[in-house]
Amino acid sequence: MERVDSTLESSKRVDDFPRLSDVANWARPVDRLVGGATPDGAINLNVDGRHLTSPIQGFGRMWHKRHRISLGAELAPDDVIGVWKSHFGDFWPRGNYFYGPITALEPGDVAVLNLDMPGGTRLSTGVMVLYADAESFTLMTPEGHLFAGWITFSSFVENGITVAQAEILMRASDPVFEIGMELMGHRRENRFWEKTLMLLAAYFGVNATAHTEVECIDNTYQWERAFNVWQNSAIRTGLFQVTKPVRRGVNFARKSLDGYWSVDAR
Repeated sequence: MERVDSTLESSKRVDDFPRLSDVANWARPVDRLVGGATPDGAINLNVDGRHLTSPIQGFGRMWHKRHRISLGAELAPDDVIGVWKSHFGDFWPRGNYFYGPITALEPGDVAVLNLDMPGGTRLSTGVMVLYADAESFTLMTPEGHLFAGWITFSSFVENGITVAQAEILMRASDPVFEIGMELMGHRRENRFWEKTLMLLAAYFGVNATAHTEVECIDNTYQWERAFNVWQNSAIRTGLFQVTKPVRRGVNFARKSLDGYWSVDAR
């Protein structure tokens, strides 16, 4: 992994992400997210009612990351993106789940994520599809996510070779996530997308290694955003899981009382 530190202005990175070229490819403005249905056993938290967040709303240092893999000269970029959008969660490393549309990702779609965290814990959060066309799609994170930012997935031809790429512009959402990202989070996230790209390549019968480039483009902390920790999805998911026995007990007691009063009324 190559890591380069600098203090470039974030405005210089605008061209790295989709432009306002086609209104139909962009999600309509939304005030708050509404998550979709999830299967039994999934944790659906930290999505409904949340605002979307760009790197401007994050706390930590701003990072620009590129994860890419070469797929050979035979594949067309639009074929790569078509498969990637239709089977997006299938290419995630084991233990991580993407509960989104079962066909393909379209602008405005909202998905619930259950992510594998250190110590066997799980984190529930989500994303919204901000942009999608034949050769790229962009996801945007909600309040409380590990980071505030955008992830753009694209495929293109470079020097005659088709490349698949995941590109991220992000800040850790709050001080707790910033500490976690600095300790091990960045390494885990980089490996996550590298494995995803290699699984995508394997789908097409390509055995290749993904490469990562990381650049810090703003070393400052946005202390006015420190209170974002109130929405921290890891803390809220942890509390949800810890209090599960209590909730079960309350529900059991309520059902027992309802049954008692129903019999007594007769």
